[in-house]
Amino acid sequence: MAKRSAPEVNAGSMADIAFLLLIFFLVTTTIEKDSGLNRKLPPIEEDIEPPIIKQRNIFTVLLNGKDQLLVEEELMEIKDLRAAAIEFLDNNGDGTCTYCQGPKNASSSDNPDKAIISLKNDRETSYATYISVQNELVAAYNVLRNRRALELGPPQGFTDMNFVEMQKNYKDARFVGNKTKLKEVINQIKLEFPQKLSEVQ
Repeated sequence: MAKRSAPEVNAGSMADIAFLLLIFFLVTTTIEKDSGLNRKLPPIEEDIEPPIIKQRNIFTVLLNGKDQLLVEEELMEIKDLRAAAIEFLDNNGDGTCTYCQGPKNASSSDNPDKAIISLKNDRETSYATYISVQNELVAAYNVLRNRRALELGPPQGFTDMNFVEMQKNYKDARFVGNKTKLKEVINQIKLEFPQKLSEVQ
């Protein structure tokens, strides 16, 4: 008796099935976005002498490998960093700042335009602590900018709008107010409280 040959499996549609599965996984897969810090590198300048900065205008923040914070040569908790940075930035030591509300301490910063925050961390510093310190320092600038926005906004027609909301509304296409005036107020606040955050290697 002759052996019957086994029926062949039709593999002609396998390529179509593989292609459909590939499309399915491409469409349904979500790709996580890494969150990072919004920082711009300074532009390259050709052989310009660095300005002379008085030591009292530098707010030094050191972060060691054990995640300990040393601010102005004193140990500090991260929760207290924001208030210390605000006091430094808003000090008005030389009395030239008309919108500052600080204590006018002669041993601290002259005014917000001259105040610089210097952050230095070790290689062993944990990423979470580094981000927390960065967040507190940026939050200090935002507190002062928000306060100034609430002072400048009402005369320009932007009542009860802080700096963060101003920036959000400026980028929002649905905002119905005067965007030109809003941009002017935002730029003025940025000039009055410039974010000068230096990271030391």
